[in-house]
Amino acid sequence: MAIAQVHFFSRSLSRQVTVNAIVPVGKFHMPDMPEREKKPFKTLYLLHGIFGNYTDWMVGTRIASWAEERNLAVIMPSGDNSFYVDHEKSGAMYGDYFGRELVEVTREMFPLSDKREDTFIGGLSMGGFGALRNGLKYHETFGAIAALSSALVLDNAVHSTNDTPTIIGRRGYYESVFGDLDKLLGSDKDPKALLTALKESGASIPKLYIACGTEDSLIEANRGYHKFLEDNHVEHTYVEGTGAHTWEFWDEYILKVLHWLSLA
Repeated sequence: MAIAQVHFFSRSLSRQVTVNAIVPVGKFHMPDMPEREKKPFKTLYLLHGIFGNYTDWMVGTRIASWAEERNLAVIMPSGDNSFYVDHEKSGAMYGDYFGRELVEVTREMFPLSDKREDTFIGGLSMGGFGALRNGLKYHETFGAIAALSSALVLDNAVHSTNDTPTIIGRRGYYESVFGDLDKLLGSDKDPKALLTALKESGASIPKLYIACGTEDSLIEANRGYHKFLEDNHVEHTYVEGTGAHTWEFWDEYILKVLHWLSLA
């Protein structure tokens, strides 16, 4: 297995970026074990939460060993505190970077499959939101979406003020991320609106896995999205389990995600 840290210039973000990659090449085989068929790797693009970076998943979970076992490549970028959406005013087009450019660049770097059914996106908290948003917006690229403890905060953002004690809950922060909050709901930054548009167009919806801990403050928002999917007759897997907004929960559930993906 190779673990690589790569740096490249992102045109979408107009700056250098750093990415961690797990690529299960060069694996040791005992003489009596069959060798892996030589074909491009299925790939999971894995997004971190608020205040995190490209190192989080490697430090907080056992994703490296599990990916190696399953011959799965895992690409872990940094999303800053962007919520993985385009920031039109600053020109930092995070959505374009995660939904298009990162996939194109990493496919050039590593032996990754270019098939939709082999390409997945997942994340936790802010990254869970980012996985839903970009997995739905770039539905022709991603065949499956895994969203853990997703920060589905758009309703909070729309009704926010600048009186909250933490910066990430203030209206000014939400405006810096999502732009005009009066136009947020129903836009292409809204996972509900994106899903509705896919249904109306008859486009193929990626497979969906959504999970949240019952002691997580985001549980009601995740239950709300689950109900929205049910009401719109969208096939999906929704799971609740004991746990809070912690790495213990995400370590447990990223393994469940890999089982759900049915990796050969």
